[in-house]
Amino acid sequence: MTGEDGKKQLLHLVFGGELTKLGGTEFRDLDGLDIVGIYPDYKSAEFAWKAKAQATVDNAHMRYFIVHLHRLLEPENKKAGQN
Repeated sequence: MTGEDGKKQLLHLVFGGELTKLGGTEFRDLDGLDIVGIYPDYKSAEFAWKAKAQATVDNAHMRYFIVHLHRLLEPENKKAGQN
């Protein structure tokens, strides 16, 4: 998976929603999950994550996450230190 710029794509998913309890990872409403998007690298995913996290800072139960999709798609290629 190589992008137009010749760099290897390292896909990342940014999503979030309201948690049932602080510190957990169980969502209150699965139908209400906010799928922010899929990004070609960690840096752009982090930018989107930070914007969403800051926009929802007043709701302590709202959390956004970055999922390393490239690790799920190609687990045999997982390298230490790779974002």
